[in-house]
Amino acid sequence: MEQYVTVGGRRLRKGYTTGTCAAAAAKAAVYMLASGNKLEKVKVHTPAGIALELPVNDVIVSNSFAECSVIKDGGDDPDATTGLKIFARAEFTSDGRIELKAGEGIGTVTLPGLKVEPGKPAINPVPLKMIHESVAQVLPAGKGAILTLRVPGGDEAAKRTYNPKLGIVGGISIIGTTGIVEPMSEDAWKETLALELSILRSKGHKSCAFVFGNYGEDFVASVFGIQRDMIVKVSNFIGFMLDKAANLGIKTVLVAGHLGKLVKVAGGIFHTHSRTADARMEILAAYSGLEGASTDAMRRIYSCRTTAEAAAIIESEGLERVYKRIVANVSEKCADYTYGKVFIGTALFSEDKKLLHADENAYMAIKELKG
Repeated sequence: MEQYVTVGGRRLRKGYTTGTCAAAAAKAAVYMLASGNKLEKVKVHTPAGIALELPVNDVIVSNSFAECSVIKDGGDDPDATTGLKIFARAEFTSDGRIELKAGEGIGTVTLPGLKVEPGKPAINPVPLKMIHESVAQVLPAGKGAILTLRVPGGDEAAKRTYNPKLGIVGGISIIGTTGIVEPMSEDAWKETLALELSILRSKGHKSCAFVFGNYGEDFVASVFGIQRDMIVKVSNFIGFMLDKAANLGIKTVLVAGHLGKLVKVAGGIFHTHSRTADARMEILAAYSGLEGASTDAMRRIYSCRTTAEAAAIIESEGLERVYKRIVANVSEKCADYTYGKVFIGTALFSEDKKLLHADENAYMAIKELKG
């Protein structure tokens, strides 16, 4: 696919989803069974409005069935499913219905909260509709079709995705809301994080912990003893995830993070990627001044390149109350962000996973999380 997007100054090639591959393979298999002719390429329309002509591989055509594969290409996105072959086998029936079955390498949904009911193959609604529409274009009048999808190697590839955490077992998901893979897409990333929160809520939980990454997860699990399935990694999207929590009816959230992340949230920054907003030293210098720091100390903090360097000055100057101020502001601003719908507690830790400060709300949230 020769379409590109610029991300962070880099020109990255777009790709196409497992849903697009499944629709293309299914359409090609039905066409070849109906016509008896082998295809080298098949044209498929995506929900994004982009028509793709994709190579068809592994073609088998017999009197009773036709089968082929389309290779997943995620473009320049770091996609664990790129290179997998999405197979479709078509067999005709006389009932006029299109029936979809899932074979090896396609996962099964085991938990509520996703777009697919538990017990069913992990084939999302948009790809399912795309498959039906693509096949209907070439299905002979009066005929129905049984379509069997399979993905050799899908079980192993799924271990490198979010599927295990989302309760999808045995393989990958057939997904894609637009049919196109946007490299390094924030929307796709956010959607995955939101699904994790949705599953947690579907289990009946009304409280959880938000952390920014693996260090935060390890800290909350080891220091506070919170089960990992109650911990949600929000990456840089704390504002987005607070909105999701409020919408899903989550009532209590423990926010835990290191100084570099939480100081931004304390200043009202709800997308914490440095390219979006980076006022760490400005906030730390201002907070230090509010706690009685000298002008010289404020200048030195302001000139720091890392929060670890700034923390050394804060502690050498006896300004640890800065940490209490950060924690208090994070709890207040996050609660305000949800219009008071979510009770927020905050815990701040250092780069070496030492607890710097946690507010009373945090300990109340921890008690609730531990049942």
